[in-house]
Amino acid sequence: MQLTRNMEDYLEAIYALSRDNDVRVKDIADRLGIKSASVSEMLRKLDKCRYVAYERYGKIELTPNGELIGKTVMVRHETIKAFLKIILVPEDAAERSACTIEHNLEPETVEQLTKFVKFVGAYHMHPKWLEHFEAYCESGKIPKCDYSR
Repeated sequence: MQLTRNMEDYLEAIYALSRDNDVRVKDIADRLGIKSASVSEMLRKLDKCRYVAYERYGKIELTPNGELIGKTVMVRHETIKAFLKIILVPEDAAERSACTIEHNLEPETVEQLTKFVKFVGAYHMHPKWLEHFEAYCESGKIPKCDYSR
């Protein structure tokens, strides 16, 4: 069975939840905003594909492959969200958009976004070009640049 977006979302949620505690069906349902019955159905599929170890009414554990996928999707999500926030997308919209975009990018694109986010994050204050971008977003006019050093 081919991994679907929905399956990736579950693995990401399980990975995030498992970092703090044992994971149960209710935890996943609460995080994803869905019914427990839907979670149980997906867990059976993920168990069959060997992405999770799941027994009814028991805790849910990711297999090594499921953990790798869950972590990868979560890192992709966080990177995309960070990028969107850099370009001044509001927090809630960045979160929703990252959920959509995370499934559609090529690995090379994610790699470059990751480098960009790390590069911008390495500065202790906003680079001048980012200040200019913020001014442009507010005014709709490209600010004049002082090229002198």
